[in-house]
Amino acid sequence: MEGATSRAVADAHQKDVKLQDKYGVRLLTYWFDEQHGVAFCLMDAPAKDNVRRLHEEAHGLVPHRIMEVDPETVEAFLGRIEDPPPAAGSEVPAGDTLVDSAFRTIMFTDMKDSTAITTRLGDREAIKVFRTHDALTRDALKEHGGREIQHTGDGFMVSFTSACQAVECAVAIQKSMSVHNERQPERKINVRIGISAGEPVEQGRNLFGSTVQLTSRICDRAQPDQILTAPLIRDLCLGRQFTFADQGEFALKGFDQPLRLYEVLWQD
Repeated sequence: MEGATSRAVADAHQKDVKLQDKYGVRLLTYWFDEQHGVAFCLMDAPAKDNVRRLHEEAHGLVPHRIMEVDPETVEAFLGRIEDPPPAAGSEVPAGDTLVDSAFRTIMFTDMKDSTAITTRLGDREAIKVFRTHDALTRDALKEHGGREIQHTGDGFMVSFTSACQAVECAVAIQKSMSVHNERQPERKINVRIGISAGEPVEQGRNLFGSTVQLTSRICDRAQPDQILTAPLIRDLCLGRQFTFADQGEFALKGFDQPLRLYEVLWQD
């Protein structure tokens, strides 16, 4: 479906859901690869013709191919056969459907000197700083469609279906921390952020694989208050109002070839 978007596919899915009972169909879940414009639907139906007629009446997007699959095989491969629940800390508005794309943008955040903050302020005051950090970060994730995968205590691993949304979110995080630091200079929060993209391996609610490892290494290379990205992120955001500065090549632990990294300039 050339030009299709995650929102358009989600809306089409909801139209299918409203008519599924009419055709004796039970929709289970779907996946959408926005980069290639390909959608996959998993459903329980009495016959292929019911599936065609459902889609035709709901929105006119008739499936190109319908094939029977073994539910046990699907569950063994994906770990589920129904829509996954939202990750902890994330919210999906009522009526919306999660888009489980194989291609994801991954973002890591890390708070500078979290141990030193505890030593300097003491446990009680340090907890207040950590809570502020978490709240500001999660507000940005909610605003920009980030799915919280893991909270490390002083940072986050986050998944996005859009590279541009990930960059927008990273900028929003840095700007919110900057405002906080101006208001409370004695409790400064300095965050470094790394962003990359690829097809990580998903197990349960967690993500694994080289894409995740690479993003973590990029975050490790970032300085406090800095956003570093892989070249692919810059390419995916061409035409958007972002400024990327070439930072040169870096040798990253666990990777054979050096990688050129780009900084997102976010300060006005």
